[in-house]
Amino acid sequence: MKVALVGYGKMGKAIEALAIERGHTIVAKIDSPNFQASDLNSADVAIEFTQPDAAVGNINKCFEANVPVVVGTTGWYNQFNEVSNYAIQNNKSIFTATNFSIGVNIFFHINKKLAEIMNNFSDYEVSMNEIHHIHKLDHPSGTAVTLAEGILNSIDRKNNYVGLLENENASLTPLDLKIMSKREKEVPGFHEIVYESEIDELKISHNAKSRKGFALGSIIAAEWLAGKTGVYGMSDLLKF
Repeated sequence: MKVALVGYGKMGKAIEALAIERGHTIVAKIDSPNFQASDLNSADVAIEFTQPDAAVGNINKCFEANVPVVVGTTGWYNQFNEVSNYAIQNNKSIFTATNFSIGVNIFFHINKKLAEIMNNFSDYEVSMNEIHHIHKLDHPSGTAVTLAEGILNSIDRKNNYVGLLENENASLTPLDLKIMSKREKEVPGFHEIVYESEIDELKISHNAKSRKGFALGSIIAAEWLAGKTGVYGMSDLLKF
């Protein structure tokens, strides 16, 4: 498979190493938002990890080049419906995920199941903590938002999430799910769900040891996307 890397930072380099290990060829390394769709002409698939403000433009260039695109950037989902509708109407191919780690997607599944159980135990207050590296611009992280959606869809006593950076205060109501975000050095990603009552505390968490899990998941998604058109995500790939 011939792969174009749209974004050649630390994630792009991690993807490159694993893709070559799996027998794929890197045909483009793009680290500028000013690239042209023609730069993708030799690629079978593009893997995009850049910045929120660049993601949609990069996706559109992949569409223009008729190259399937796997998107790991988060923070652009206010335009997700527009991008998805265009892809479906024009037979383009896109695979998006807030997190490509297989372990995190297992964690998503566990989080939903636990939230369904905890809906019956109103004495427990639920909250979330997430930590990422200082280069991550969006907060809460896309992973935290996906976890929050899993909780909000299952727990009747919560109907909104509120994201706060460390040491930031806000007036919360009992209906709000608090997400506390920290940005520390080179932390790849840590997410923790906490259920606390006067009697005890229950926690589940996922701690990424490196970027390798995210990189591998994006390559597996790219391999799976080959030959398909439409809009896909990790639930299509993993089928829990």
